[in-house]
Amino acid sequence: MCGMDIRRALPADLPAVAAIYGREARDGHATFDLEPRPMEAWEARLGEHGDQFLVADDGGTITGYATSSAYRPKPAYAHTRETTVYVAPGQQGRGTGRALYDDLLARLTSDGIHLVVAAVALPNPGSLALHRTCGFEEVGVMREVGRKHGLWIDVAWLQKVLG
Repeated sequence: MCGMDIRRALPADLPAVAAIYGREARDGHATFDLEPRPMEAWEARLGEHGDQFLVADDGGTITGYATSSAYRPKPAYAHTRETTVYVAPGQQGRGTGRALYDDLLARLTSDGIHLVVAAVALPNPGSLALHRTCGFEEVGVMREVGRKHGLWIDVAWLQKVLG
């Protein structure tokens, strides 16, 4: 992936981001959304203060994205962020997820964030391996917390202390 650039998302990137997420909403189980999000939701997400929203740009093609968001709205959680990474179909195993996470975690460390958490819908051995490689540790599994495609889905929670 010699042409890959990790950078802040721009409005022009949103259709590609929406397509990556929309496929997972319709066909996968990494998100518990059942339908793709409207473009207005992505535009609002791009404008969120305090959040990071990055894309992997491989020669003009968006191959993945990473975001951070507030873990919970209560003030004592201000130094904890929830993170997520999505990689486009056919791009897994090429280093995109790792590059996105490395950049995202460095930015969050610079922002003074103390702890990051991630939820991984199971089964997803690739995502679990990515998180472990990036220094996350599994802290628990919520059993049958979501239902999608006629199946009960477990969610593993992972965390990483930064800096």
